Amino acid sequence: MEYKRFGNKIIVRIDKDEEILEQVKELALKENIRLAAVQALGATNSFTVGVYDVAEKQYYANSFSGSFEIVSLTGTINTMNGEFYTHLHMSAGNDKGEVFGGHLNRAVVSATCEMVVDVLDGTVDLLFIALPGGCRASCRGRRGRRLPAR
Repeated sequence: MEYKRFGNKIIVRIDKDEEILEQVKELALKENIRLAAVQALGATNSFTVGVYDVAEKQYYANSFSGSFEIVSLTGTINTMNGEFYTHLHMSAGNDKGEVFGGHLNRAVVSATCEMVVDVLDGTVDLLFIALPGGCRASCRGRRGRRLPAR
């Protein structure tokens, strides 16, 4: 991974065979990023994304391998209980134009991944609350006010 910072924007290139979430974490810790918006595109040959079925209260993960273009990768870097946390979603398309996506669990870059990280002032700390049959995260803003859970 290589990157260059321009004020609050960081331009990142994640290289072949690097795992995206690992590199995002490395960047966030190195640059002390507590809150940021993330956008990216690129290529992957192995990725796992998931979907939470609200009715069943069950999380489903799907893994894919082959040649895929990352058509969208978006989300946030923030903190949970004061520690690094990221919430990213990714969609990737194959050579037939089929697109698969969801909550990003893992993705290995096959050629390159170009990312823009927009660092925001402040902190939004997520509080993880385990519930029967699922989970919920709520958050507190910089001044400790409770923000609405989604």
